Amino acid sequence: MNTDSPPPRGYTRRSFFGGLLSLGTAGVAAVLAIPVLRFVLYPLYAKSTPESWSEVGHASEFAEAKEPVRKTITLTQRDGWREIVSAQTVYVTRGAAGQLTVLSAICPHLGCNVSWQPGRGRFVCPCHGGQFQSDGQRLSGPPPRSLDTLRSQVRGGVLRVQFEYFRPNVSNREAMS
Repeated sequence: MNTDSPPPRGYTRRSFFGGLLSLGTAGVAAVLAIPVLRFVLYPLYAKSTPESWSEVGHASEFAEAKEPVRKTITLTQRDGWREIVSAQTVYVTRGAAGQLTVLSAICPHLGCNVSWQPGRGRFVCPCHGGQFQSDGQRLSGPPPRSLDTLRSQVRGGVLRVQFEYFRPNVSNREAMS
């Protein structure tokens, strides 16, 4: 009989406990990894700012307005872990039927801010000369569409607006956020 050959390999008590220890370590690592993965992947699955309404002012401020009234609203946007507070300009106009309409001051051509020119009776984009009527309808220039109308509501005597950004330089209104 040859005594130099190694003994047959089988499961020993040491290999069983080593496997059990490996399995336990993998289980604990998985349990600890779940919260870490959720924390790391949160920005990918979290929605950006839910729909929110910003106060423009009391509806009585706009009762006698003959021309568009410029107002600055405060926006709070939440994106992942960041919260960004910014200001945006809007114009409040009164339609033919007397209803309040809120227009974005962002030119639909390349995103410049338009301003109301009372002497000319129109909105003018200072960048490329786009011109719009007091109700936001396009008059002339390179903008492909009229000024964007924003959703608004009067609640408790206060005019509120839901501000949105729209894709510039396209003929139809495509919301970006």
